[in-house]
Amino acid sequence: MTSPQTPTGTRFKSGFACFIGRPNVGKSTLMNALVGTKVAITSNKPQTTRRAIRGIVHRPDAQLVIVDTPGLHKPRTLLGERLDSLVRSTLSEVDVIGFCVPANESVGPGDRFIAAELAQVKRTPVVAIVTKTDLADRSQVAEQLLKVSRLGEWAEVVPCSAESGYQLDVVSDLLAARLPEGPPLYPEGELTDEPEQILVAELIREAALEGVREELPHSIAVVVEEIRPREDRDDLIDVQAWLYVERPSQKGIVIGPKGARLREVGTRARKQIEALLGTRVYLDLRIKVAKDWQRDPKQLRRLGFYD
Repeated sequence: MTSPQTPTGTRFKSGFACFIGRPNVGKSTLMNALVGTKVAITSNKPQTTRRAIRGIVHRPDAQLVIVDTPGLHKPRTLLGERLDSLVRSTLSEVDVIGFCVPANESVGPGDRFIAAELAQVKRTPVVAIVTKTDLADRSQVAEQLLKVSRLGEWAEVVPCSAESGYQLDVVSDLLAARLPEGPPLYPEGELTDEPEQILVAELIREAALEGVREELPHSIAVVVEEIRPREDRDDLIDVQAWLYVERPSQKGIVIGPKGARLREVGTRARKQIEALLGTRVYLDLRIKVAKDWQRDPKQLRRLGFYD
């Protein structure tokens, strides 16, 4: 199928980009901003993203499918190894890579490690993106651009802010320009190809991550068992989900005194799920202990983290 012509007479482009960076550099927030809606959860906790989530940017001249990947890091668990493997396999399958480094943090060993990994990717262009410029002053941003440019051979180096919208159009232009010619890959108006159950599970996990201790975030997994309309109501959907933690003490943290914290998680998640599904939701949240699930291949498979 040949590529259609755009309004300006050029050939339409379509393809895949991925964002890579160490944990918590703003990859998911940047993808959400480019797509124009929330398709990936965000948190100030590192390693929030656990799947390769695709967000679709519709442009007059191109369709850009952005793959948001987990942060590349030195893994300490089997889950961490699988997340790193997922990132590396994604790098080999996309048309252009966005290497994200925040403007407000020093370039460190994690950034240099990823730059060295990207040096091995020979045929795919890499655009270096200095994120979070709203959190740095102009001299900091200028200095960071210089440091990032020295980390490797990049097709472009560009500063932007997902929060303020600064230069988002430039980032989109630079990525779209490097896509191959081709027809749209997804129908107009589709913003992600993630199944509803996965999106709902991610919104619950995002709510559960708010305000918890540092050691807990990696120990939380969410599985949505059921999403179905209430039989006698056409304006209400029942959602049943399990939160899994690794130890009984963590279960107590998530539940909170007299169940207060779990109620907060449910309220926060329900609002987000209602916005996603466009209808009222009854959310039934339950908690189970799955001992050391991050290190157990059988439990990882059951929770959706495959080899």
